[in-house]
Amino acid sequence: MLLDFTKLPPRVVYGWMTSVIAPRPIAWVSTISADGRTNLAPFSFFQGVTSNPPTLMFVPVNNRDGQPKDTVRNLRQVPEFVVNVVPYALAEPMNASAATLPYGESEFEKFNIATTPSTKVRPPRVAAAPVAFECALHQIVDIGEGPLAAHVVFGRIHLVHVSDAVLGPDGRIDPAKLDLIGRMSGDWYCRTTERFTLKRPA
Repeated sequence: MLLDFTKLPPRVVYGWMTSVIAPRPIAWVSTISADGRTNLAPFSFFQGVTSNPPTLMFVPVNNRDGQPKDTVRNLRQVPEFVVNVVPYALAEPMNASAATLPYGESEFEKFNIATTPSTKVRPPRVAAAPVAFECALHQIVDIGEGPLAAHVVFGRIHLVHVSDAVLGPDGRIDPAKLDLIGRMSGDWYCRTTERFTLKRPA
């Protein structure tokens, strides 16, 4: 099979990309508007970029009407955000927060997701998230226009909250305790319960 992405509609291309670029970690991003209204939304185009300086990225794609997500609107007002990681225990509320709500209506309040204050940024973090990255916006790179076009958000990580409950005896993250989920295609997710190790070559 050959797929010529230059000749396929964006929705079809998106389906193929998300079927194969998998599993994808989930950035559960909290932002806040200039007048203090909070937003919480999951994004599965998410990755670390570099540790010098500490930087991560996530990618909100436009709504089907071509308008940017509320997350992007908020970031252009208040250039700070929190990336909360998503363990299996938080899969349901994370999925609920993907619902389309009117701008300004808080997913935290709508879906009874408890918050806790951040330390260095204004948006709150998800209280139950085992790890949360407090970030300052570095840059937004706009790619394309209209429905499914993207805004690549780069953030400088200023502070990380790590729950002691997900640490092993060595003081580092225990993957079994962290129990993160990943996004597959459609309604499919995966869980990091089956793992293996490979020694890196010298």
